[in-house]
Amino acid sequence: MKWLSIKVMARKPSDPTHCWLVWRKAHEAAEDYLLRGIEETGITNTDFRILEALLHLGPQPVNTIGPKVNLTPGSISVAVDRLLERGLVSRVESSEDRRVRMVALTKTGKDLIVPIFLKHATEIARMFSDASPKELEMLETILKRTGKRAESLGTTSKDERKTSQR
Repeated sequence: MKWLSIKVMARKPSDPTHCWLVWRKAHEAAEDYLLRGIEETGITNTDFRILEALLHLGPQPVNTIGPKVNLTPGSISVAVDRLLERGLVSRVESSEDRRVRMVALTKTGKDLIVPIFLKHATEIARMFSDASPKELEMLETILKRTGKRAESLGTTSKDERKTSQR
């Protein structure tokens, strides 16, 4: 049997690949922890995201909620129907444009999401409790910059693919 020799490069302290792996593992651990907390409240992650968006943004056209909470148009419609049936949201035609359907929290919906969101915010604070305010500020800055860069690279890649397909 012939053994292959693989030369492994020593990791540099500023290695982007290693940073990506650490970021991904941290995100997965945080998401698992936070999703368990949401599940303990008896609502789904999807319902939480929609109710939380309405809590913080106020009434929204149904077609704008989906992108904000990462749901397709079909999924957001089904989810809003489910929340409507439970009496957690209302859906009415916009007074300015009858084609637009506005979704808002009902009193029952607000009474449900406020304590759930407060629990969620406490769990997030607990997760970041070892970080100083300065470290949190630096992390936020780096994540924003990295996210914007990734978005621009994604847009560039899509544009390049469209151009090359013509």
